[in-house]
Amino acid sequence: MSDQEQNSAPTSGARRGVLAGAAAGLAGVMAGNARAQSTSQGSTDAPPLADPRKLYPHEPFPAQPQPWPGLASKMHPRPDHGEKSYKGSGKMAGRKALITGGDSGLGRATAIAFAREGADVAINYLPQEEEDAREVIALIRQAGRKAVALPGDIREEAFCQKLVADAVSQLGGLDALVNCAGRQHYHESILDLSTEDFDWTLKTNLYALFWITKAAIPHMPPGSSIVNTASSNAYNPGEIILDYALTKAGIANFTKGLAKQILPKGIRVNAVAPGPFWTALQVCGGQPMSAVEKYGTTVPMGRPGQPAEIAPIYVHLATTESSYVTGQIFGITGGTGAPG
Repeated sequence: MSDQEQNSAPTSGARRGVLAGAAAGLAGVMAGNARAQSTSQGSTDAPPLADPRKLYPHEPFPAQPQPWPGLASKMHPRPDHGEKSYKGSGKMAGRKALITGGDSGLGRATAIAFAREGADVAINYLPQEEEDAREVIALIRQAGRKAVALPGDIREEAFCQKLVADAVSQLGGLDALVNCAGRQHYHESILDLSTEDFDWTLKTNLYALFWITKAAIPHMPPGSSIVNTASSNAYNPGEIILDYALTKAGIANFTKGLAKQILPKGIRVNAVAPGPFWTALQVCGGQPMSAVEKYGTTVPMGRPGQPAEIAPIYVHLATTESSYVTGQIFGITGGTGAPG
């Protein structure tokens, strides 16, 4: 274009184009100003800034012993699993997930989050936990997603194989596996830890992880994700939960090794390592009642975490947002800085 052409007066069609462009630009500026104003005034779509130490309940908690396996619905205060707060954005639309321990605690929060992100979800739990599980199934369905209830004891290899087969059959596939079920029961001394209890913990936390993962991998296409649940005890073991801590260290190690092994299949494997979280695991023998009453005071946050606060990490690790992340352990420990 010559200098003369650049400086010549526009035709009527060109003038209309200039005016339309100016109008569009003005509209964009106005929209931007509106967004800025909305942000400065506090958007209704996002929670306001708040001191994280004061967001949720802290000690003293009432003594509240429950028989194993414990129900979240009978805890005081009831844990927050995101029932009212979690808002999805379609990050897992069309995905198909199996979550163990999906009735309460971290598994329940993850099931709610996955469903609200668009995934169909199958949950496993013990038959004694049916009361809590029914609530989760209802919440998944309220999100407009398919919910599959698969009760049973994962200490049996045959059941673990059936669990995966039933999940694949009823969901129509499987591309996300969250191993969240776990057993924790304190013993003040190793001399009080029976072989039966030791076996119970290892079968629930390690053997089931192995059996379920082994059964699931052949069904999982490239792009799938496995998320395991370790613990800060894998790195700083508590002296009264030796068997539990041992299994959590094993889960962390298993996660890192398996991630290398199955990356050629296009499947990622990561783990979350929580610190103190307010779940039914703690009130049914996971800790002595004296520890439950002041639970969470040993970390800088000064309170236990709520399951709703950890669910977004499980979502992130299950989605393609974390496509370059595998073999990692994510510590959510209330300020201790562990694990690395």
